Amino acid sequence: MNQHIEALSPPAKPRKFGFFVDGQSVEAGSREVFERNSPGHGVPVTRIPKCTPEDLDDAVAAARRAFDDRRWSGLNGQARAAVLLRAGALIRERSEEIAYWETLENGKPISQARAEVGGCADMFEYASGLARSLHGDSFNNLGDGMFGLVTREPIGVVGIITPWNFPFLILCERVPYVLASGCTIVAKPSEVTSATTLILAEILSQAGLPDGVMNVVTGSGSTIGQGLIEHPLVDMLSFTGSTSVGRKVVEAAGRTNFKKLGLELGGKNPQIVFADADLEDAADGVAFGIGFNTGQCCVSGSRLIVERSVADDLARMIEEKFTKVVIGDPLNNATQIGAITTDAQNSTILSYIEKGRAEGARLICGGEQIGLGGGRSISPALFGDVTRDMAIAREEIFGPVLTIMPFDAVEEAIAIANDTEYGLAASVWTKNIDKALLVTRRVQAGRFWVNTTLAGGPELPLGGFKQSGWGREAGMYGVEEYTQVKSVHIEIGKRSPWIA
Repeated sequence: MNQHIEALSPPAKPRKFGFFVDGQSVEAGSREVFERNSPGHGVPVTRIPKCTPEDLDDAVAAARRAFDDRRWSGLNGQARAAVLLRAGALIRERSEEIAYWETLENGKPISQARAEVGGCADMFEYASGLARSLHGDSFNNLGDGMFGLVTREPIGVVGIITPWNFPFLILCERVPYVLASGCTIVAKPSEVTSATTLILAEILSQAGLPDGVMNVVTGSGSTIGQGLIEHPLVDMLSFTGSTSVGRKVVEAAGRTNFKKLGLELGGKNPQIVFADADLEDAADGVAFGIGFNTGQCCVSGSRLIVERSVADDLARMIEEKFTKVVIGDPLNNATQIGAITTDAQNSTILSYIEKGRAEGARLICGGEQIGLGGGRSISPALFGDVTRDMAIAREEIFGPVLTIMPFDAVEEAIAIANDTEYGLAASVWTKNIDKALLVTRRVQAGRFWVNTTLAGGPELPLGGFKQSGWGREAGMYGVEEYTQVKSVHIEIGKRSPWIA
């Protein structure tokens, strides 16, 4: 049943959650509990168990049993699709509840959270069709004595480690596709944003997902997350987070069972604006691209690369946009920029703003700490006079900090865009289709937008080039990511003897 939130204010007391194993919610009991304060209000909103290594073992064992006895992978595509469709409908029914707890724990604006939850329901509905259309291949060209098949089989138990910036969205960019492939899951959300992951586990159980197929363990990354990465009974791990932690994931996975990895890591994403672009659209898109989710977004467009002849004009337009953006209480529907999710991230963003000044960049506007009556935010910062060697131009800040660098020729714009270890996303703004296609082909990024940014849906895959990750999520590519390919050779007729 949907829990409609009438008054958009923090709860009178924190909501208690258990973790979820083998179809059941398990109360904290004697375990330690993490109490989460809302970053937008400074009051406690949730209490989440700190799972033990034994709890993790129980969750993995449940997922292992559920996979090995084929209670899920053995179903036909129609049966799996029906569960995913019901889950999508239940997400829509409980959308206000999910958005509310997402906003309370994360600090993002409630309007954004609502839109994300609707997109998550889309993911489940789209993946339901993929569960029915997943297929292999056949080879009828091996001669009269042989027929070849290629099958796709679910890889097994999948661990999913999600970050705090998009707790529900990133989860739902993976879970329905993992389930469509026939795999089972052990999910580990960030300890500061665990509520909506636990709500999804309830929804999937209600939708008819067999016990043990979806399990959620809560706790710190250093214990539960590390244990999941290294667990020998986990066949694949999907990790979303920073590139530096991604390297440690690769090392840890290699020490155990060489599990397959899906990695969506950091980004320092360019937005290239040509003089022939619609500058009003570009200014609004660039402001949105850095302000969305308070800049705490791995695909945010943090590097503005603009043709020199319009650079000053575009900077003025973006400055005007920044002064009009609504910063405030995340539970207010009019708010466009909410709270910074953690104290540590707040300090990191402010330190980069100071570093930019120290390196000689010119702070055009923004960058101030703003109190939210118990929470905190940072006004979007715009830096000019930026060079490619500056930290604010090279390192992922994960906050609302935008740098401007001019260019004179197309090749120079492409070179600046590619001058990074990352390759997650990019945008280009131009009304010239030739330039748009040239830049799209030449800039190294896994996701690309032309005359827009941060757009998308469940059909197209997500993932990065270079040090922004491995593999792809969403779309049919996302289902195939959680399968392994088997070649089958079928001999026809009597065998030609090896021994006469």
